Amino acid sequence: MHLSEGILPMKWAAAWYAVAIPFVAKGIADVKKKAKAEPYFKPLLGMMAAAVFIISCMPVPVPTAGTCSHPCGTGMSAILIGPVMSILVTSIALFIQALFLAHGGITTWGADIASMGIAGSFAAYFTFKLLRRFKFSFFASGFVAGVLADWATYATTSFELASALHGNKPLGRLFITILIAFIPTQLPLGILEGFLTGGMAAFVARRRPDILMKLKAT
Repeated sequence: MHLSEGILPMKWAAAWYAVAIPFVAKGIADVKKKAKAEPYFKPLLGMMAAAVFIISCMPVPVPTAGTCSHPCGTGMSAILIGPVMSILVTSIALFIQALFLAHGGITTWGADIASMGIAGSFAAYFTFKLLRRFKFSFFASGFVAGVLADWATYATTSFELASALHGNKPLGRLFITILIAFIPTQLPLGILEGFLTGGMAAFVARRRPDILMKLKAT
């Protein structure tokens, strides 16, 4: 996540753009439909975008990996607004961070969307839905979803870096090396994000269960 500007060769940067753009386009189309059907949705979407932006603006540098560690917030947004629109708000947050905060890059924007937006959002959403189907509590479901969203983001980031930079060396070896570099910071941060997401899910279920029901997140 937040790969430094220029760290990816252009062919890899373009490839990750090709992966990310269809999801962003689908998110834009879905927002237009959802906003017409549910008046409450636009404020919720704005709130989620702000939350993802703020949560992911707390970097812990990882020099050995060429990037940084931090919470992501995509577990929370995926549960409340769905994975595709979570990707959309993540892409907006990442673009603003890259443009004004030098946090990530424009050439690496597609790769950052793929790791934090796509991998993080879908990991959280399907984990939450699966655990709720097996009658786990909202807190437990949100906790595991938040942890896996965070760790999936950094596993994907590790793959993005390794696949682009391994050269003649084995891809798997570099992937494991980068992944291990994240562990000291991302292991506790992932657990912290799990508590944040679990608490959010339990709070919304208690105070505004209608939101989760309308989004089929119960």
